[in-house]
Amino acid sequence: MGTARLYAAVAAGGFRRYATYRAATAAGVFTNTVFGVIIVSTYLALWDERPHLGGYDQTQAVTYAWLGQALYSTLAIQGGGAEKDLMARIRTGEIAIDLYRPADLQLWWLATDLGRSMFQLIGRGVIPFTFGALVFDMALPTDVTAWAAFLVALLLAMLVSFGIRYLAALGVFWLMDDRGISQAVMVTGVFFSGMLLPLNAFPGVLGDLARGLPWAAQLQMPADVLMGTSGALGAYVFQAAWAVALLAAGRLVQQAATRRVVVQGG
Repeated sequence: MGTARLYAAVAAGGFRRYATYRAATAAGVFTNTVFGVIIVSTYLALWDERPHLGGYDQTQAVTYAWLGQALYSTLAIQGGGAEKDLMARIRTGEIAIDLYRPADLQLWWLATDLGRSMFQLIGRGVIPFTFGALVFDMALPTDVTAWAAFLVALLLAMLVSFGIRYLAALGVFWLMDDRGISQAVMVTGVFFSGMLLPLNAFPGVLGDLARGLPWAAQLQMPADVLMGTSGALGAYVFQAAWAVALLAAGRLVQQAATRRVVVQGG
């Protein structure tokens, strides 16, 4: 129970930290709303030409677009979550202090990132999504159980997202620079998560590959669970398998990486 309270406090701290940036949150809400309108307009034109592209009708495509804007910062799809702080601490050698804490390094950063994710969902995700639902026709379920199933998929998406970014952050132990890694996280995250276009619409082998990679667990799976276009159980198995694999890989890489700690000036 003491350990659970520790990580709950760490998560709460992550939530409060991001809650202090009110101007940045307001700017993010505005930006996501504007981009949502732009993307939805593009989707409407595309679906006029290609009805049922990827198995979606227009209302489902619109729902997917607004969900992407709601989860963009929640899941740090382009990066910018707790891994940024972790990269900085590895680069400066401050990570040595973290290793002395009576807490598990991976769980500490996971709790921090979950706190951040929860704030971004509430503070930056709800308003654009609500705006989209009020202004556009969306395929939203009326059954409470469908929303509950979506929340489970969203929690699993948070774990997968952290697993990807934590592994990327650990690469700084070897490279001692985070700029290239951050760019790789941004490019792969935006493309393979389906932020630009639903993965269901990707053709041929590229589509099969994209739907099998862990990024598919971030946006595509929660969207399909919410709209009922795929079974919740199958989505959960896919997401949970990737979450376990990524977190286990992160644990192994962490064990190897912490032997390379460099303290600046030491």
